[in-house]
Amino acid sequence: MTITGAPERLIPRWARPQAAAPAGTAELSRVLPVRLAARIRLLGRRSATGWETALLAAHTVVLSALSGERALVTGYVPPRADGTAPEAPRARSLEVDTESWRELLTASHRSADRPVEGAFETVLDLGDPEGAHPAPEDPAVVLTTVLRYGNEGPALLLRYRTDVLDTEAASRIAGYYHAALDQLVSEPDAPSRRRGLLGEAELRHQLDGLAGPAVELPDRRFHELFEEQVAARPTETAASHAGKDWTYGELNAYANRIAHALLARDLGHEAVVAVVTERNLDWLASVIAVFKAGAAYLPIEPHAPADRMARTLTRSGCRLVLTEDGGPGHLQEAAGPGLELLTVTAAYGEGRPDHDPAVPVGPDQLAYLYFTSGSTGEPKGAMCEHAGFVNHLYAKIEDQGIAEGQVVAQTAPQSFDISLWQLVAALVVGGRTLIVEQDAILDVDRYLDTIEQGEVAVLQAVPSYLEVVLARLDERPRELPALRCVSVTGEALKKELTVRWFARFPHIGLMNAYGLTETSDDTNHEVMTDVPERDSVPLGAPVRNVTVYVVDENLRPVPLGAPGEIAFSGVCVGRGYVNDPERTALAFGDDPHRPGSRLYRSGDFGRWLPEGKLEFLGRRDAQVKIRGFRIEIGEIENQLLRLPGVRDGAVVVVESADEGRHLVGFQAGSSEPVEVLREGLRRTLPEYMVPRRIARLDALPLTPNGKTDKRALTVLAAGLGGPDGEREEPRTDTERRLAEAWASVLRVPVDTIGRGDSFFEQGGTSLSAVQLIVRMERAFTLRDVLQNPGLAELAGLVDARTTN
Repeated sequence: MTITGAPERLIPRWARPQAAAPAGTAELSRVLPVRLAARIRLLGRRSATGWETALLAAHTVVLSALSGERALVTGYVPPRADGTAPEAPRARSLEVDTESWRELLTASHRSADRPVEGAFETVLDLGDPEGAHPAPEDPAVVLTTVLRYGNEGPALLLRYRTDVLDTEAASRIAGYYHAALDQLVSEPDAPSRRRGLLGEAELRHQLDGLAGPAVELPDRRFHELFEEQVAARPTETAASHAGKDWTYGELNAYANRIAHALLARDLGHEAVVAVVTERNLDWLASVIAVFKAGAAYLPIEPHAPADRMARTLTRSGCRLVLTEDGGPGHLQEAAGPGLELLTVTAAYGEGRPDHDPAVPVGPDQLAYLYFTSGSTGEPKGAMCEHAGFVNHLYAKIEDQGIAEGQVVAQTAPQSFDISLWQLVAALVVGGRTLIVEQDAILDVDRYLDTIEQGEVAVLQAVPSYLEVVLARLDERPRELPALRCVSVTGEALKKELTVRWFARFPHIGLMNAYGLTETSDDTNHEVMTDVPERDSVPLGAPVRNVTVYVVDENLRPVPLGAPGEIAFSGVCVGRGYVNDPERTALAFGDDPHRPGSRLYRSGDFGRWLPEGKLEFLGRRDAQVKIRGFRIEIGEIENQLLRLPGVRDGAVVVVESADEGRHLVGFQAGSSEPVEVLREGLRRTLPEYMVPRRIARLDALPLTPNGKTDKRALTVLAAGLGGPDGEREEPRTDTERRLAEAWASVLRVPVDTIGRGDSFFEQGGTSLSAVQLIVRMERAFTLRDVLQNPGLAELAGLVDARTTN
């Protein structure tokens, strides 16, 4: 299987950047044990194949393990006739599947060489057994495996490039050949991929040495840790929002009143309570109250579509919804009969006591559920427990240096799992949570003012937003003296952005964070105080009490540096998907390496780096991340096909230089305007899942086997401009200036922008709108762009204000 996003190479790069030797070669020789060599010869006589064929079969399995590929091409020098010079390497196609070693031997014997078509990284050289006349070397070759005969018997000689492999890695690879040959002669009728190739030392290193540090967790839940801080600092500020502050004592009292109101309703053990409020202090009190009552927190954004709200509430088995006065009008419709709605104001007003409820809550009790996109059209509700939640909070506190009196900014939407640690981590150590208003986030100057005036020490942002912030700081520099650490997550962090960051703020650290909702949020942290030496930014090492594996399809660790699926074990692993046993069984199971522990298969692919850090390579399935939100393409396609008139539909991901990944949809059948289709999707999907463009085709392209050709659609999507039709060129100076800024922000040719074009239909987002505002020297606001997205109308608004 080819992994999307994985490098097309067979040999893992295993050299530290700072220690990589200049391009050159080194050799390592490994004599085969006498008994093993004898058994290979015996097997060769019985199977009517030369024992060189056995080495070709082993070579196939070793390269497959190193590359993660089933089908591959290697250079091959066949055994030579006596007295002849060795040939130049020829290309040989190799394939390993579920066949036995014996079948693989036969296939290797029958496989034919073919002329060289481009370079290859590996060569199996069987043409120089005496070592007198080696085959000519190609500088593109990373590893040459040579069969030699000496006084001690047959030996394998590995010739490798020192800028790619070090001595330790070459020794491990030699061990893989030994293991493969041993399996071949020991169990010739067993599947060639049934057992792994790793030696005991490497296996133990991967299972134990690469795990996060083992740290004992306090036998307390988050709300109990918060209550300890309340007792220690009741009059100190705990949280702020929109100019309003609550002390630890006030926040605790408000949360306790809500908690007692929940308990009075006899919801039962692990009852699911949804919180549907804006991001404000009442939201914070409600979340803490749910934990205090021993219930499970279910976040729902108040602006989510009614249909998605309804599916989330139904799937979760929610019994009660905490909302606020003037909450979303469609909430009652989404809630349906039998589900109680309780406003926070009403809960405050019931006259409940404000002391701690002291409800017993165990570490394995359900803490919260977050719903992520599902490929079948049904969102998945990931369930996480209190122990994993608390462990994650401490990992954030330790690796970001959150301390007493420091301010953590809360900026993420409620449906994004990072919103939770942003909301409460500071409250564990006597810090302060600053809930940043959404309008401020969409206005970069207001955002920076809020961060600076709020004395924020710890901040989190997706890379695309951080780029917007840095662009504004280039134009209007400021120091942000309280800021100590910026955590980056949700999208791939590119090295170029770290270069820009440390050039402006050499004293403020960056932390690349990686994890999944199913693993209690982030599991890996790459803490940086300078630009990374590698070309890509690693995901970092596992955090405390978290074990990360890189495994094959049988959950065996793959060789160090080889690509494999990322799997998780330890306290971080959640309980599964709520009321969804089928999808739970596909992703969650028992850890075969640690009896008694749960394991989660992420579907992400990665590899270990020599520094003991994880590198991300891509996704196994059609799941992607857009602006930090995890999305199943299948869910969007499912909803697209439900729109009236649409008989066929598909969605692909396109990546632009300025804004990263975005969605483009294609449909056949409906003649409705694009915006009508997008509006139809908005009724069931959140905005971040609605494709920027939806193009109409007479029929979707198909592959030879009759499936939708996503590759062809991706190429087509990359070439799409704005809406079809004749464009009227900009007329006024303001229209032309706006068109130039528009083109620069969206990275499209300026001559493709017409007076009637809509900024958002051409691919604009809230973030790119902020960039547009900055480039136009703040001649309009984000609200202006949202209300007047057309080029001519927006330019007219600017001219009208200038005239007045």
